[in-house]
Amino acid sequence: MSYFLGIDSSTTGVKALLIDEKGSVVGAATTELSLSTPQPLWSEQDPVDWWNGTVNSIKQVLQDTGISADKVAAIGLTGQMHGLTLLDEAGEVLRPAILWNDQRTGAECDDIRARLGKAWLIEITGNDALTGFTAPKILWVQKNEPEVYAKVRQMLLPKDYVRYKLTGAYATDRAGGSGTILFNLAQRDWSAEVLKALNISPHLLPPTHEGPEITGRVSAAAAQATGLKEGTPVVGGGGDQAAQAVGVGAVQPGIVALTLGTSGVVFASTDEAFIEPEGRLHAFCHAVPGRWHLMGVMLSAAGSLRWYRDTLAPGTDFDTLLAPANNVPPGSEGLLFLPYLTGERTPHPDPLARGAFVGLTVRHSQAHLTRSVLEGVAFGLRDSFELMKSAGLAEINQVRVSGGGAKSPLWRQILADVLNAELVTVNTTEGAAYGAALLAGVGAGAWPDVDAACAAGVKITGSTTPQAETVARYEPLYAQYQKLYPTLKTISHHLSNLAA
Repeated sequence: MSYFLGIDSSTTGVKALLIDEKGSVVGAATTELSLSTPQPLWSEQDPVDWWNGTVNSIKQVLQDTGISADKVAAIGLTGQMHGLTLLDEAGEVLRPAILWNDQRTGAECDDIRARLGKAWLIEITGNDALTGFTAPKILWVQKNEPEVYAKVRQMLLPKDYVRYKLTGAYATDRAGGSGTILFNLAQRDWSAEVLKALNISPHLLPPTHEGPEITGRVSAAAAQATGLKEGTPVVGGGGDQAAQAVGVGAVQPGIVALTLGTSGVVFASTDEAFIEPEGRLHAFCHAVPGRWHLMGVMLSAAGSLRWYRDTLAPGTDFDTLLAPANNVPPGSEGLLFLPYLTGERTPHPDPLARGAFVGLTVRHSQAHLTRSVLEGVAFGLRDSFELMKSAGLAEINQVRVSGGGAKSPLWRQILADVLNAELVTVNTTEGAAYGAALLAGVGAGAWPDVDAACAAGVKITGSTTPQAETVARYEPLYAQYQKLYPTLKTISHHLSNLAA
């Protein structure tokens, strides 16, 4: 029996996950990480902590499972996307990594649009310039820390620093690379035009690889540090969302992954590079060779329900909170909830967008408010589906839902009715680390391709189908929901400025 190791370097911890040749999880271990915010809007981590966390988690999972290192046939990597890690000539870290949720680069985003033109930028990379992406972080270091930038000899994403420490090789996967917005999306590699316009030398960027492709092998030093066998192959892997999609089997066109966590992510695999013309959807390469994906991100999905519970019903468990909402009719008797509690990204990239209950009357009870929160989040997620259809996505046959919010049968039914699509749950709950392990198995030859790996490991465990009558009732309500943001935008901005 051979085993495959998935390593997920997220913002909060490093997970090491072992699966067997059947795709079954045999063990997992996680080492927590801390976050640094040295100034307002800044978010940084020390890359050395990623490596130390990787070493600890690998040692722990090998110890807990009793599996010997020579049984680990391959390793797959995933982790937080967009972070900037800068190394010098000797491969040493030059400064703390600037992370995906760092917000310091607003001026640099404007600069990128000015140099390239927004339309051309989106046409090449599939994306607008947003503060979360890697390219504006590079420009920030160029402008604000020129003495650091002068020493840079390699730029890596977080998981690719872990790859470097494991193998001594500089490399990245194409799903992660496209999230830098330095990629030519259609060609699946670095864009010479974008690099030239931003004055970034291509020699500072690593070679790119497909998700299951072997990028290097565990070095002697890494073997000694982790307990792995020297020479174990390490595959490209994928950014966290692409690996998460592999982990739930969302790898073929027509199958959409919906993650209902604190934030909400709608992820659709495609056979070609679809682009939403205004850049309101992210368009990246998939971790699956020769495939791409569209992605919408909602900042407060299950986070909206948690805020609502903690603020208006503190101490109440979610099952107790949601039970009365089952008796409230669809539409919450004319009550709408706008879930922009932390600003929004899709379809309105507006940090000053604000949430609202609209339509309140004395007849509305707490049960009505509860259901309206569930419905408002569902309407917000539908925005991403509508954008995907407008970008040319032909059909959505099935939605694979995961995350904490997906545990609620009521919320799953509301989503199925609002989206007018079948929602299914799957047996895999380990997310991106599981997807990385499947990619490692493909790289090692356990499965012929990613589709076969997902078929072996990912099984449907439940289904929620839309109810035609309720689908029809939600249509006019969704039309009213779509009017809320344009109507309230100016007021929200004024209130934000007054509060500041």
